[in-house]
Amino acid sequence: MKIRKGDNVVVLAGKDRGREGAVSRALPAENKVIIEGVNMVKRHQKATSATMQGGIIDKAMPIDASNVAILSPSDGKPTRIGYRFNDSGEKIRICKRTGVDLDG
Repeated sequence: MKIRKGDNVVVLAGKDRGREGAVSRALPAENKVIIEGVNMVKRHQKATSATMQGGIIDKAMPIDASNVAILSPSDGKPTRIGYRFNDSGEKIRICKRTGVDLDG
């Protein structure tokens, strides 16, 4: 899976199409990502201890990774991800539109 935790992405399909956010968690085994503030649902939470309160909470649910596109760091538009090797032989992700490195 080419999308990682911390990437800024835009949703391409579904009820939240067009919304942007940062990936808070990547689930590569299921090919899904959880994005902050996107695909929110209401869940009934039982109180577990004195510090945690029960009630109805909002929770971000996973979205399939094929329904999101990473945002290019140079112009903020959706792009695909490619790979190349740098001088030291490390594999780094690049933006297919502009050729900018995505990894630091």
